[in-house]
Amino acid sequence: MKPDLRPMLATLTDKPFDDPNWIFETKWDGFRLMAEIKDGSVSLYSRNGIDLSSKHPSICTALRGIGRFAVIDGELVALDAQGRSRFQLLQNAERETVRLLYCVFDLLYLDDKDLRHHPLVERKEALARILPKDKLVHYSTHVWDKGIAVFERASRAGEEGIMAKLASSHYYSGERSREWLKVKASQGQEVVIIGFTAPRRSRQYFGSLLLAVREGKHWRYVGRAGTGFDAAMLKTLHDLMVPLVTSSKLISEKVPDEANTTWVRPKLVGEVKFTEWTAKGEMRHPVFLGLRTDKKATDVVKEEPKPGARPAH
Repeated sequence: MKPDLRPMLATLTDKPFDDPNWIFETKWDGFRLMAEIKDGSVSLYSRNGIDLSSKHPSICTALRGIGRFAVIDGELVALDAQGRSRFQLLQNAERETVRLLYCVFDLLYLDDKDLRHHPLVERKEALARILPKDKLVHYSTHVWDKGIAVFERASRAGEEGIMAKLASSHYYSGERSREWLKVKASQGQEVVIIGFTAPRRSRQYFGSLLLAVREGKHWRYVGRAGTGFDAAMLKTLHDLMVPLVTSSKLISEKVPDEANTTWVRPKLVGEVKFTEWTAKGEMRHPVFLGLRTDKKATDVVKEEPKPGARPAH
C-alpha cells in the first residue's frame, strides 16, 4: 500500500457552537507532521511533503514502539511553562532546550487497512489503542457537543483556539473540508516577506518586515512587523533575505518609508499575530512569531472566517 500523506485541512469559522454530532479538540499551535511507521522505522513529513525525520529523532524513536504499519496525523508543538503550545518557541528548538511534544489526533492507515473512509471517532479510538506510552507523544482528547464551553476555556487559558470536527467525518487527504473547522481565540495569519526596512538606533540587520499575501496572480500588501524578534532571529532572517534581494517591487500599493525599503523575492513564509484588520485591509500591530517551512509562499492567502461554515448533519 502506498499511503497518501497529504493532510486534510480545516476551514476557519467565525464562532464556536454546540452540536451533539460534533467533537471539539485543542487547536495546537505548531507544525503539522504526518508520521509513517513502516518496517520498524519512522518517517515524519511536513504539510508540504518535506521529510523532517532527521530533525526529530526522539519523536521517531517514541513512535517506533507502535510496531505496526500506521500513518498518523498530528502537530509538533513546543510547550511554555504553563503547558500551552507556542509556535514562537519552536523557532528556538534548534539552539536551546524546549519541551517538544507530538500531539496526535487522527489515524489514516493501520496494517493493511485504509481507514480514511471510516468515521472520525472510530479512527481516533483505534489511534488511542496503538499509541505507545511515551512522554513525547500526546493523544489529543476531545469533548462532545459543548463547543462553546471548550472555546471559552481555551480563551481563558490563553490558547490559540479549538478545532470542531464532525464525529462521522471521513478523512479527505489534501483537501480543505467544512467537516473540520477551526475557531481562533486570537488573530493569526500566515504571511510572505516581500521586503525589509533599514534598522534604526541600536537595532541591527533590519527595522521591519514588509508582509504580503497572495491574491489571485498578484501580491497584496498587508502591513509590516517590527516586533517579535530577538537578536538571533534578526540575524537569521537577514541572512535568509539578503540572497533574495531584488530591484523589483512586487506590490502596487505605496508603503510607508518606501525610500528605506529593500525588496526581496517572495520565498520566505512567516506567522504573525495581530489585533485586527483595518479598513484598508492591513493588519494592526502585527507581531512576528517565526518562519514557516511547511507551506509554499504562493499558497499563502488572507484567511477569512466563513460564517456558519458547518454543514447540516
